[in-house]
Amino acid sequence: MTPHREVFLVDDDPSVRRAIERLLRSAGYLVRTFGSAREIRQALDGSAQEDPACLLLDVRMPGHTGFDVFEWVRTTGRDIPVIFMTGDVDTSLATRAMNAGAVEYLAKPFDDEALLEAIRKAFALAAAQRPSR
Repeated sequence: MTPHREVFLVDDDPSVRRAIERLLRSAGYLVRTFGSAREIRQALDGSAQEDPACLLLDVRMPGHTGFDVFEWVRTTGRDIPVIFMTGDVDTSLATRAMNAGAVEYLAKPFDDEALLEAIRKAFALAAAQRPSR
């Protein structure tokens, strides 16, 4: 059986979440949306991730940032590829994200195909790192 490909989408803007969720569902992905770092942490805390997943994180959110979530995920031992997205183009943040191991750093508004390509890349990376079951 083909594993589900699940995208965890974290963005504090409900309209952005809805638009990206529609795009990703139309491309065949399972999508779980979260409006804050706290929400994604609660969802992932203590749960086992069996199917391939990727994390699509807004960089700037109230409270904890996308980088905070990224660092927390790494401390849990999860090997979830991360794609950052931001409304503020900041080359130092982009460099920081890529040096930390992010798959991609996309500036909003981004082209639908650019996002889908980044997600395909993330799942290819996840498949290459995941042992066969």
